Amino acid sequence: MDIHYVTREGYDKLKKELADALAQRPIISAAIAEARDKGDLSENAEYESAREEQGKLESRIVFLKDRVANARIIDESKISTDSVQMLTKVKVKNINANRIMEFTLVGESEADFAAGKLAATTPIAKALMGHVKGDVVEAKVPSGVIKFEILDISL
Repeated sequence: MDIHYVTREGYDKLKKELADALAQRPIISAAIAEARDKGDLSENAEYESAREEQGKLESRIVFLKDRVANARIIDESKISTDSVQMLTKVKVKNINANRIMEFTLVGESEADFAAGKLAATTPIAKALMGHVKGDVVEAKVPSGVIKFEILDISL
């Protein structure tokens, strides 16, 4: 059982996605029934396709139920900007590339690199966690080691 840290918004999004997936069950069941009524199942592509979709949907439902059940909502009012932690926005200088970057550290289910939301489980986030403004940290990533200077921490 892995605990998943999320914001209230992220939790609500997970619950909605689960409800939407559960609502798809009767639709897929109806598609299976309709395909079954068309005769020989051994050569029925519609039946196979509907069964495959059902399998994918059930896997997604199991995944989402686990995420919702093991989610821990982070109380944003108790977050400090003294050091890098979950839900803090951290402005860093990538020393290797001489580039300024900004990330908000979030749980895996809310990660969106293009939107500047970095999963706390990534090597970069793990390296930054617990450090303070002015620290230089090294993140071991698949392509090597990247050095970051922490320029600012905010909410």
